[in-house]
Amino acid sequence: MPSSSHLIQPAGGRRRTAGRGALLLAALFALAGCGFLPRPTTVPMGTQLERSACPTPAQTLVVFLPGAGSLPGEFVREGFLREMQSRRIAADMLIADAHRGYYSQRTVLERIDADAIGPARAQGYRSIWLVGISLGGLGALLHEEALPGRVAGLVALAPYLGEERFIDGVAAAGGLANWRAPSQPAAEGAFESRLWRWLQGYAASTGAASGRPPLFLGYGLQDRFKDSNALLGAVLPPPQVFTTPGGHDWPAWRALWTRMLSVLPLPHCR
Repeated sequence: MPSSSHLIQPAGGRRRTAGRGALLLAALFALAGCGFLPRPTTVPMGTQLERSACPTPAQTLVVFLPGAGSLPGEFVREGFLREMQSRRIAADMLIADAHRGYYSQRTVLERIDADAIGPARAQGYRSIWLVGISLGGLGALLHEEALPGRVAGLVALAPYLGEERFIDGVAAAGGLANWRAPSQPAAEGAFESRLWRWLQGYAASTGAASGRPPLFLGYGLQDRFKDSNALLGAVLPPPQVFTTPGGHDWPAWRALWTRMLSVLPLPHCR
């Protein structure tokens, strides 16, 4: 990172993340068996801050959450931060090392809140956005489900939203707007049932009217999660859904991010 990057120190105290345990534990069961050995976790979670290119202090912060197999520095390498600076977006950028180890320990939502969002609010940021890729996209959604009202907006790039068998059931019901969550879901579908029941709130309105933060979704047309992403995208306002040729990898995510920055309601330098 450039020399202006530095660590944000966590605020003191331990925060409770209401309801995080059941949903996050079920998500981990759904993600099990992927052959991925989590990296060691630290408290506080590692974070790296890059300032905006504007001459005045930013009042908006964009927090980036990586995918399961990604390192925080890949957001820099792939130009995500540089693209924001070149467009003179008046927002500082924070990369959180929210790797899969935190998900495995069921502490990821607590650490995101205690080590990224909490300190940012204490430092005076008025608006905070979460941008997550793949597993990070799921993390952004889970954070809003567990701790509503903490962020101003969500960007999910190719988010993991559940197993194919469950997704097929939502599609067979005629889509998310028509789907009805089972009153007693099977154990293997408990995570998806709760997650999609929460996502269904976006089908009722644009999000703003329901008090939810706006959700912007992007995915590649050859992405392995395209079917679940398309079901979610069908209930979102069309200007908030982006697709591009490509699979579950940085070329597609980079193309999506470049396009999304043109419409995201982020402030610009005066």
